[in-house]
Amino acid sequence: MTAQALVLDFGGVVTRTLFETHDLTEAALGLAPGTLTWRGPFAPAEGPETDALWQAMQRDEISERDYWMTRTRETGALLGETWTKMETFVQRARGADPEAVMRPEALTSIALAKAAGKRLAILSNELDLFYGADFRQKLPFLADFEVIVDATYSGILKPDPRAYAAITEALQLPAGACVFVDDQLRNIRGGEAAGMICVHFDVTRPGQSYAEALRHLGLPSPF
Repeated sequence: MTAQALVLDFGGVVTRTLFETHDLTEAALGLAPGTLTWRGPFAPAEGPETDALWQAMQRDEISERDYWMTRTRETGALLGETWTKMETFVQRARGADPEAVMRPEALTSIALAKAAGKRLAILSNELDLFYGADFRQKLPFLADFEVIVDATYSGILKPDPRAYAAITEALQLPAGACVFVDDQLRNIRGGEAAGMICVHFDVTRPGQSYAEALRHLGLPSPF
């Protein structure tokens, strides 16, 4: 059976990561170029250039929110400010021009899926928490998503099985009819346990990952 729905994580999958947009962040915050050096998955896993905090998250020693809270505090301190909320960082870094950080591969794939009659959903742990509730109004393409499940409000974080069930119940589709795309392996494992078709999104190869998702939907890839 060809999949009928494309279910996307948001940060990293629909948007470029903060690792990829240090130049935009530095410009927005008035920091000198090259100030931000942490690179997450773009840094080698070992050696002097590794992002040790990111590797700790990959080992489940800290949560994804712990990682970003640390980076939030560090970046605020560079400005002589005390940042206690992750959304402060994201909104200050990206609020002025959110379209500048959208992945073109994401926008193309969303348009292709919509044109083919596929259903669209977002399953995020922190969409409004990171970006702010008014962020969605700045991105007209989000109107194409009939379901948005955001743990900012539900409090149910992936990979909790209830997060995936919320999507399938809202879409009224079996899990096996949904292609779930996420950049965190722990969330992919949760999706697989729920019975979804899963694509572990590689932020270093976005076109390749979206091509795989489109293939599961029975659609040709332009990438």
